[in-house]
Amino acid sequence: MNNSTAKYLSAISLALALNACAPVMMGGVFGTAMIASDRRTTGIQVEDEGISQRSASAIKQNFGEKEHVNVASYNRQVLITGEVSNDRVRAQVEQLIGKIENVRLVVNELGIGPATTLGERSADVVLAAKVKAAMIDTEDVFAGVHKIVVERGTVYLMGRVTQREGNRATEVARGVNGVKRVVRVYEYMSEEELNAMQPKKAPVDESKPAPVTSGSGAPVNSAAPATGAVVTPVK
Repeated sequence: MNNSTAKYLSAISLALALNACAPVMMGGVFGTAMIASDRRTTGIQVEDEGISQRSASAIKQNFGEKEHVNVASYNRQVLITGEVSNDRVRAQVEQLIGKIENVRLVVNELGIGPATTLGERSADVVLAAKVKAAMIDTEDVFAGVHKIVVERGTVYLMGRVTQREGNRATEVARGVNGVKRVVRVYEYMSEEELNAMQPKKAPVDESKPAPVTSGSGAPVNSAAPATGAVVTPVK
């Protein structure tokens, strides 16, 4: 386990100790690099947060504490997980979320039955951390572009990815001990779209050699060094 993974697991363990009842969602929230890799615009990220908050408020107003419903929004596509008492309530929750401002699609993964226990939700927190850590440790997976939601041992993968990226992340998630099922809730993009998003490198003018400077930033005279000067070759 590398240092980044250890730090991630430590942070999740702290979150677990503070609030094991919180929805289990892991996104691009570990370090500046992962935040920067989010393929949503800043405006959409803020909107997704607003959708989640408005949805949670609407669920509480309409159902109180009787039903256990979690909401995760990515690029205005909303995933609802948890447990409700019957099919009628399941449909009502979906209709309610679908009416939230700026929601464009609802994926209903609500189960019928009793709400999960505190122990089961704690296990989901740990499992989500393990899946995220596995992605961080995998060189050909950009962990920050995948949002991970875990409910009753089922891992839901959200994000804007290519088919290749989605398949690889799914393979990694399936290999984590304790994962019962992996469900892809991705928004797919083409490889061409992904390449167009990559930062463009500034062209280098090779006709003009770069000036050599001293440690102070002043240009270094290319003539023979004065008496007493020490020239150290660059390796």
